[in-house]
Amino acid sequence: MSDSVQIRTGLGEILGEQADGVIRFRIVPYARPPVGDLRFAPPKPPLPWSGVLDARAVGPIAPQPQSRLRMAMGDFQREQSEDCLTLAISTPAITGKRPVVVWLHGGAYLSGAGSLDWYDGGPLARAGDVVVVGVNYRLGPLGFLHYPGLSDGMMGLHDMVAALQFVRDHIASFGGDPDCVTLMGQSAGGGAILRLIDFDNTEGLFHRVIVQSGPPRPGPTAAEASRRTRRYMEILGIDADAPDAGEQLRRAPLDQLITQQMTVARELSRFAAIEPAFPPCFDNYAPDYADRVAAGIVSRGIELMIGTTSEEMNAFFLADPSMTSPDPAAVAERFETLGGSAGTLEAYRRHHPGGSLRDLLGDLITDHRFVLPSLDLAQRVRAHGGSAFVYEFNWSGPNSKWKACHCIELAFCFGTLPAWNAPMLEGLDPGMYAELSATMMAAWSGFAHRGDPSLPDLAWPQYGAGRETMCFGNAVRVVGDQAGLAWKRAGQ
Repeated sequence: MSDSVQIRTGLGEILGEQADGVIRFRIVPYARPPVGDLRFAPPKPPLPWSGVLDARAVGPIAPQPQSRLRMAMGDFQREQSEDCLTLAISTPAITGKRPVVVWLHGGAYLSGAGSLDWYDGGPLARAGDVVVVGVNYRLGPLGFLHYPGLSDGMMGLHDMVAALQFVRDHIASFGGDPDCVTLMGQSAGGGAILRLIDFDNTEGLFHRVIVQSGPPRPGPTAAEASRRTRRYMEILGIDADAPDAGEQLRRAPLDQLITQQMTVARELSRFAAIEPAFPPCFDNYAPDYADRVAAGIVSRGIELMIGTTSEEMNAFFLADPSMTSPDPAAVAERFETLGGSAGTLEAYRRHHPGGSLRDLLGDLITDHRFVLPSLDLAQRVRAHGGSAFVYEFNWSGPNSKWKACHCIELAFCFGTLPAWNAPMLEGLDPGMYAELSATMMAAWSGFAHRGDPSLPDLAWPQYGAGRETMCFGNAVRVVGDQAGLAWKRAGQ
């Protein structure tokens, strides 16, 4: 049974639906539709509406191709539209002032949506007494194409800022506290959080961050992003030097914009690399970027929780037929370049007996793409006088080839198992899932409430000299590494 619930905001009245102890508003506009002349433009504030906005049904998601991780995560089907700048809000009640968790989904800035059933905020809102806000933002070239005079390559990030501004101005109407906002993101969403910390106009919009498998990473410079855009326009049949080139992009058919971005992606693909074709520009990325982010976290008084899964790269490599038997010379080159010496391969082999070249390469890229940068950021925050909590998710199904791959923790921290039909979750014991998910939701929501994910019977220490890390899996416990990670850090 469900009942309708109507609230009043500064923009107008909204109709939501109450069921199972949660009120959901599934399609709340936080900006004007970025269509027509607003395609590629920064988001514009939403206009007030008359009457009652019915937010009970799900809305369209950003235009996108199929997810490249669907073999691990499963797939989804949703209506797609450029009119997609909406929030999915779940709240235990419309009265009171609860902590707010704003969710930025992953998907390589290419696919996904904050309003997918995978990320339904209801279970977390109910279990943790928090308001959960899922953000839909522009993706691919519509969100991150860089072309001087048309777009700065960060429209999707500007969308996220607009969503946070909506939360600041209106979340009290949904029972949320705008002065207690946790920004939570995974993969691209986690990386976006760190980028937003470096934005001048985000100070005070969020107070805690949870970064899941999304440590600081460089992206294309403005010059490189412009080069990619020129190639993209060439594929679309647009002369990049024509006076009306930008206008032609605004008028280009949507299906061609979505399809042809994959042509650019294929041309840019490199061995054992997973970078998307159209991520945000990072013209100010430098060797000190992670330190600048860490300093920003501390100077703004932001509390940090960060972590990864144990075998992140399995989601990518096991879905790629070309990685079944990778070229030994190419693998050796990756180990020498990232590890600092040819002997790094043998070090990884000793830590993964019987592992194939693909397995060992996955271990290497997992470490250098996800684990080590996350630990480095936590250490830098600590060095600047702040605090961080670090986790690792290491559960995997019995005999699962996916192991603890990228994205596998999401069904647990959201408590949304019924929404998933994911090969990476095969072999999951329902009883174990219920208990582990409850523990993770309690830790995540505890962090949103107090800035500390510790539970009454499960102390989670801050990351320190012992590299204290909370592990979530068949056993939930704190581990450390006083001996260091020298064998992984060779050459760093």
